[in-house]
Amino acid sequence: MGVKLHKLSGDTPDSMGNQIYWFFCPGCQRRHPVAVPFWSWNHSMDKPTFRPSLRVNGNDAAMRCHSTISDGEIQFSSDCWHPLAGQTVEIPDWQNQ
Repeated sequence: MGVKLHKLSGDTPDSMGNQIYWFFCPGCQRRHPVAVPFWSWNHSMDKPTFRPSLRVNGNDAAMRCHSTISDGEIQFSSDCWHPLAGQTVEIPDWQNQ
C-alpha cells in the first residue's frame, strides 16, 4: 500500500489557514481536495480518514460526488453521479495525478 494523498504547495496553508491535501477519485477520474483542519484527519498518508463527509459539486446532481473517507477507502454515497455510487473502494496510490 502506497501514499494515497498529495500535499498541495508544501507547507503553505490556504487563505483560511487550511492545508490542502488531494486524493484521486476513481469514480470521477479526477482529484478531489480536502482542507485540514476544516475536515478532521487521522494524519495517515496511506490510510487516511477524514470527517465529515466530502461533497464535491454538491449543487450539481449531474456531477456530484459525495463520499466518506475511512482507513484509506472511499465509501461513495448513493447520490453520486458515477457508476461507483453506493460502493466502497480503496483510494488509488497518488501518482502525480
